[in-house]
Amino acid sequence: MRIAAVQHDIHWEDRDATLAHLEPQLERAAATGARLVALTEMFATGFSMKTHLTAEAEDGPTATWLRKQAVDHEVWLAASIPLQPSPDTDEDRPTNSLLLTGPDGTEHRYDKIFPFSYAGEHERFRGGDREVVVEVEGVRLGLSVCYDLRFADLYWHRAADVDAELIVANWPAPRRNHWRTLCEARAIENQCYVVAVNRVGRGGNELDYAGDSRIVDPMGEVVASAAGIETILTADLDVEVVRAARERFPFQADRRT
Repeated sequence: MRIAAVQHDIHWEDRDATLAHLEPQLERAAATGARLVALTEMFATGFSMKTHLTAEAEDGPTATWLRKQAVDHEVWLAASIPLQPSPDTDEDRPTNSLLLTGPDGTEHRYDKIFPFSYAGEHERFRGGDREVVVEVEGVRLGLSVCYDLRFADLYWHRAADVDAELIVANWPAPRRNHWRTLCEARAIENQCYVVAVNRVGRGGNELDYAGDSRIVDPMGEVVASAAGIETILTADLDVEVVRAARERFPFQADRRT
């Protein structure tokens, strides 16, 4: 399966401007022959804690736009958005949710398990409590969001059931070496592809973002990467490459937890 990671800038807290900015990029990504296109974390507004401005219902304008783009371009489309809590719960905090929507209207949702407390995300967003692994056109895909990347156990125990981990992020430039290192570590230790897409530009939070999006193979080799600019990374994810790596180096059989 070919995947396209769209490394893009974001108009801070301006959903409509960002969506208009991304439409031609999605068209180019689909034109590569990609079957799955990935955008970033909080892709339409940036990593804003002003949830009264950014959070939407599941049928809100951003989720509706994602569904329409997936259908129009006949691709699977992944991105994270702030989703309001269900009205039938007592919870008043939204979730930072990765939506994966298909060309036939199929949709999967992963709520970010580890809010980024260093930036106060845990005060504004409720952490999820369920891992999500989805099969997309023969590729078993694990879903995660940004700060999740630091928690190896999230990936460790599901490794045998995953061919690729998809990570969408708003990871700031001052810690870019952590991002690059952890992406490669997750691929090596779990013997799977890692598709990690991060934004570029400067946010209204006064942080700079270098991108450093990358696609890493099961042996830890970076097969596509870019930094600093808006661009589209593509790679073909081959489940036979995953199988061969695990058969040649059967490290997972030695795990005790």
